[in-house]
Amino acid sequence: MTTPLITAEELRTRIGRDAPIILDVRWRLDAPDGRDAYLAGHIPGAHYVSLDDELAAHGAPTDGRHPLPSAEAFAEAVHRWGIDDGDEVIVYDDWLTFGAARAWWMLADAGIRARVLDGGLAAWRSVGGALETGDTPRPEPGRARLEPGQMRQLSMDEAAALPQHGLLFDVRAPERYRGDVEPMDPRAGHIPGAGNAPTTQNATTDGRFLAPDLLRERFEALGVSEEVPLGVYCGSGVSAAHAALALTLAGFTPALYAGSWSQWSNHPDRPVAVGGE
Repeated sequence: MTTPLITAEELRTRIGRDAPIILDVRWRLDAPDGRDAYLAGHIPGAHYVSLDDELAAHGAPTDGRHPLPSAEAFAEAVHRWGIDDGDEVIVYDDWLTFGAARAWWMLADAGIRARVLDGGLAAWRSVGGALETGDTPRPEPGRARLEPGQMRQLSMDEAAALPQHGLLFDVRAPERYRGDVEPMDPRAGHIPGAGNAPTTQNATTDGRFLAPDLLRERFEALGVSEEVPLGVYCGSGVSAAHAALALTLAGFTPALYAGSWSQWSNHPDRPVAVGGE
């Protein structure tokens, strides 16, 4: 099985030779529209992807801040990026690999062969990778046949029930998990029964994922095993995709609750837990 990561060194050797389709998913909480950053400099040939507009739908608050788009809307985006059957897609960003992980999860769920640039744009620069400015010409529309449902998901009810027979991890920062602060959503705290496994602890200070054996050691210490059902959520389903990627690298098969805390906290009938585990 091909690893879901690619190093900057490997990608650099492929530019101009057997270059895959490259998607730039520039997104961050304080700058959700990354187009200007993309135009100022991106990996040659990369196409800009708007997380808010192409990797998420726009619904009611009760749907969460970044609900998954419909299968039809996502298929239109995939074809707009020029992806055909059998193509390999490389995704990257310049902030914690959160946006790239969201794109990876959605592409993998649709049956598209996708890999994440480990360390993102900083890793590319560290190996002397060139940058291209301006926009990349729009490709010919792709014809990839999408087969959604390849990755495990949880509905809100399934997330609520999971702690009774498995493990549910809230991967936000500990202070948000405990309910000490809540800068984004209407209620503070976490889903009752969920543990805390901050996704930032899955990577090194330079943004690269920990080695698979170290990730497996970390998750096994939290009680994860191949026999126990496992789910992850975050604020809006973005950093949880990063956690899902880390768990995949470690050899586990997590389910993603895409609605995450932004959906749960907008339903007053849903209970909220505060404090430690």
